[in-house]
Amino acid sequence: MGSMAHLPIAALALLPASVESAESPDSGSAGIEVVRVNRQRSFGSSVPAGNYSGVAWLGGSRYAVVSDKSAGDGFYVFDIDIDSVSGKVRGVSNKGFRSSGTPNRDQEGIAYEPRRGRVYVSGEKDNRVLEYDSAGLLTGQQLALPEVYATAGSRYGIEALTYNTSTRRFWLSTESTLPCDGRQAGYEAPVRNRLRLQCFDDSLKPGPFFYYEMDVPEVGRKPSDYAMGVSELCALDDGRLLVMEREFFVSPSKLSSWVNVKLFVVSPADSLRGCLLPKAKLLEFKTRLSLFKYNLANYEGMCLGPRLAGGERVLLLVSDSQNRYGGVLKDYFKTIVLRF
Repeated sequence: MGSMAHLPIAALALLPASVESAESPDSGSAGIEVVRVNRQRSFGSSVPAGNYSGVAWLGGSRYAVVSDKSAGDGFYVFDIDIDSVSGKVRGVSNKGFRSSGTPNRDQEGIAYEPRRGRVYVSGEKDNRVLEYDSAGLLTGQQLALPEVYATAGSRYGIEALTYNTSTRRFWLSTESTLPCDGRQAGYEAPVRNRLRLQCFDDSLKPGPFFYYEMDVPEVGRKPSDYAMGVSELCALDDGRLLVMEREFFVSPSKLSSWVNVKLFVVSPADSLRGCLLPKAKLLEFKTRLSLFKYNLANYEGMCLGPRLAGGERVLLLVSDSQNRYGGVLKDYFKTIVLRF
C-alpha cells in the first residue's frame, strides 16, 4: 500500500473518536462459526508506530510481528494480552526488534515453525521467504519458490504467509495476479484477481498449488491511492485455509476513504491440485475515514492465537497504519472469536 503523503492532517484532527463500523458474520460458514467480533483497539503508548503487515503466534502471549518499513530486516516480538473468556485484546507491549542486520525487504508475511524454533518472513521487494532463528538472524535457508514467482513485481508480490503445526505445511500467496495468470484487478480493471495458493512441506520444498479467485472490486471511482489483493492467509489444523481479501480505497479528498475486509474459507485437501478452489464467506467488515466514522484500518496480518476458556479459538488481526501517519491513523489490533 502506497503512503498517504497528502493526507490533510489539520482537517482530520477534528474528526470524532473511533466508531466501529457494522460487521456481517456468516455464522456456520464451512463448519466454522463466528462467535464474536471484538472491536479494534490501539495501544499507542506501548507499541511503536509501524507498518505492521504480518503476525505469527509464538505461544503463550508472545507474537512475532513484521513491519514492512522497519529500519532493517527482521521482526518484533510483542506481548499481547488476550482475555481468556471474551477474546478481547487487553494490552500490547513491545519486547524488542530481532534484527538480521540486513536491509529492509518490504517484509509482508511471517510464520513460525515451533519444532525447530524458526521464523519465516516473506519480502515483497525481493519475493523470497527467508528463514531466521529466534534472535532474528538469518540461517541461510529459504523456501524453494517455483520460478514463476520471480515474475511477481514489488507492488503486488509475495504478501501472505502461514504455517500450521498439525499439517506441517506452509502456504503463501502473492497479493495480486501473477503476469502469466491474467490481469490484475483495480479501479480501472473490474476483474477477479486469480491467485496461486502455494504449498510447501517441512523440507521447504514446494508441493501443489491451487487457484483462488477474489471478488470483483467494489471501487467505482478513481482513487488517489488504492490496494486490492489477498493480504493474508491462515492455515487451520484440518488443512483448510482462511483467506483475507482486502480492498483499500483512498479518495482524492481523503475523507470517504475506506477499507473493506472479507474472510473466506477454502479447502485444498478436498480439491485437485491446480484447480480453482470454491470459497465460503466467513465474515465481512468495513472501516472508514469520514466526518462521522473514523476507524480506518488497513488489515494486513492475521494468525490464530490461543483457545479460550469455552474452547473457542482466537483469530488475531493487525493493521498497517503507515507509521501512524501524521498522528491520525492508528496501529489497530482486532480479534475474532471462532468455533470449529
